[in-house]
Amino acid sequence: MKRRDFIKKAAGGALLAAGATTAAPAIAASKRFNWKLVTTWPPNFPIFQEGVEKFAKDIETMSNRRLRISVFAGGELVPALQTFDAVSQGTVQMGHGAAYYWAGKVPAAQFFTAVPFGMNAQGMNAWLYKGGGLNLWREIYKPFNLVPFPMGNTGVQMGGWFRKKINSIADLKGLKMRIPGLGGKVMAKAGVNPVLLSGGEIYTALERGTIDATEWVGPFHDQRLGLYRAAKHYYYPGWHEPGPVLELTCNLQAWNELPKEYQIMIETAAAAANAWMLAEFEARNLESLQELKQKYKVEVLEFPPDVIRELKRLTDETLEEEAGKDQTFRQVYQAYKSFRETNDAWNDISEAAYAKALKL
Repeated sequence: MKRRDFIKKAAGGALLAAGATTAAPAIAASKRFNWKLVTTWPPNFPIFQEGVEKFAKDIETMSNRRLRISVFAGGELVPALQTFDAVSQGTVQMGHGAAYYWAGKVPAAQFFTAVPFGMNAQGMNAWLYKGGGLNLWREIYKPFNLVPFPMGNTGVQMGGWFRKKINSIADLKGLKMRIPGLGGKVMAKAGVNPVLLSGGEIYTALERGTIDATEWVGPFHDQRLGLYRAAKHYYYPGWHEPGPVLELTCNLQAWNELPKEYQIMIETAAAAANAWMLAEFEARNLESLQELKQKYKVEVLEFPPDVIRELKRLTDETLEEEAGKDQTFRQVYQAYKSFRETNDAWNDISEAAYAKALKL
């Protein structure tokens, strides 16, 4: 009987212990969170703002409404280009934009959006997810109280809208152009006066002549901003942004307060939005380009080879100069460059070789 009592007590204790281990996550997951997410995009902006709204809805569904994220477009809660500070300071829990907008604060952040003549979307995803890029990104954002995630990509962009034709590198001198990031620094070397504007400010600036040229994204977005009404010369390729990544940022303290399962939901939903946005652009750009040419008589032009060669030379010069100014920039540049060399070697006998074969 004593043996039977011992077994019963032991079994009861085991059940209680099992109950404690299974109840703990349930208790943690039952806690409710109401977060705010601010973006750099205009209200109702297709794909970008739309993708963020989709991300928030996915999180709400996966968490059974226990993690609810209210999304605010640029200017609705904080100015468009102050999302970095708002999330860093904990004014809001999350933000969405592009890392190169914060080059003045974190020069190395530019690598996590786009590098002129650098990797495309496929290469960037490989570097970030599997090549150590995301770990570096999180390391340099940690002092700013931020946790970053890739969340969106436009694919190779267009080269921009110009009021006049660009026949030589000399034609760029003196132009005021909206172009951020490393592309802006390269253009500055070519004699351009680069200007940083949020998406909602671009059309007005171009239409009023405050700027002479602008790059934005590609045909689908550019058409909806109405840029064809202010400039008629539309250049390609987007040498400055061959695979620009958009970023989701999360306040570090807010992130650490989340149960692990909610953190996994955010990582999963951000990765899904990353793929969704790229697919949207790939599906919609050609149709919009045809309409721009046929309906609005936009002149679609390729940059002359001499211009591209000079911009490429200036890009190499710019990257080396910037690496000499900032130790963190140099560290990220070396990591990016190392992975890119491997990626380029594979690309030469895969994607690039296939594209060449299609034209035979």
